[in-house]
Amino acid sequence: MTSNIDLIALDLDGTLLAPDETISDRNRQAIRQALAAGIRVVLVTGRGVDTPIRVSKELGLNLPVICCHGALTKDFGANRTLEHVPVPLQYAVPMIEYAEAQGLSIAVYIEEAFYRITGSHIFMQDMRGPGWHEVPSIREMLSEAPTFIRFLGAESVTRMQAEFGDLPLSFRHETWGDLVECAVLNRDASKKNALARLCADFQVHSDRVLAIGDSRNDIPMLRWAKIGVAMGNALPEVRQAVRYVTAANDDDGVAQAIARFCLPPAKKSA
Repeated sequence: MTSNIDLIALDLDGTLLAPDETISDRNRQAIRQALAAGIRVVLVTGRGVDTPIRVSKELGLNLPVICCHGALTKDFGANRTLEHVPVPLQYAVPMIEYAEAQGLSIAVYIEEAFYRITGSHIFMQDMRGPGWHEVPSIREMLSEAPTFIRFLGAESVTRMQAEFGDLPLSFRHETWGDLVECAVLNRDASKKNALARLCADFQVHSDRVLAIGDSRNDIPMLRWAKIGVAMGNALPEVRQAVRYVTAANDDDGVAQAIARFCLPPAKKSA
C-alpha cells in the first residue's frame, strides 16, 4: 500500500501521551517511520508552548507546534509566532475582574506562560511547573489580550457560564479525572482552523491529512482531515463523531493508526 498521507496531526494528552505522560517506544518508532517516509508530523494541543516544544524536539519534529487549543501557532526553530488569536481585552477584562472579585479559580495564559492568583488551589501537578506563575492580581498585570482563560473546578465553570455565557467567545468544556474546566477562547481559535492554516502554508490538502485525537475540541479537526481517528479512550461522543477508532493511549493507539493509514505493510511496527 502506498500512503496518501502527507501530514499527521497529533493531539498530546490522551492521545500521543500515555496516562503517565510518557511516549511509548512503539509510538516513537511509528513516528520515526512516518518521518522517514517523508510524512510531516505536527503536534496540536490545548497545552501551552512548553510541553509541545519539548516533545517535538524529543521526537525530531521540525514543524511548528499548534498550542492553546489552536489560539497560538509557534515556529520554535525560529522562535517566531506564526499565528496568535487571543481573547479580546473587552471581554477578557470583565471576566478576570469578576473571577478575582468572586474568588473563583482561574488561570490566564499571557505571553506564553500561565498565571494564577497567589495561594489559589492547585488542581493538577503541572500547575507547579516552570510554565506557571503566581501573582497577587492577574487584572493588574494584564496589559495585552490573553491567549486564553481557564476556569477551573465545577463552581468556577458554572458561575462563569451563567455570567458570561452569552459573550461571542468559544467555551471549551473538558474533564480531567475529577477536574472540570472550561477554556475560554476567541471564536476564531480552534485546532481545526490552526491546522488548516498551517497545512495551507505547506500546500498540504486536507485529503492528505491524518488527524488523531481524543477530546471534544479535537472533533472539528478530526472531521476536517481526510482520515480522522479517535482514540479508544476518547469520550463516546468523540468516537461516534468520526469513522475510525484506534486503540487507547495506553495501548499504542497512535502507532496502530499510523501503521494502518501511513506505512506499507512491510514497515509496520511489530
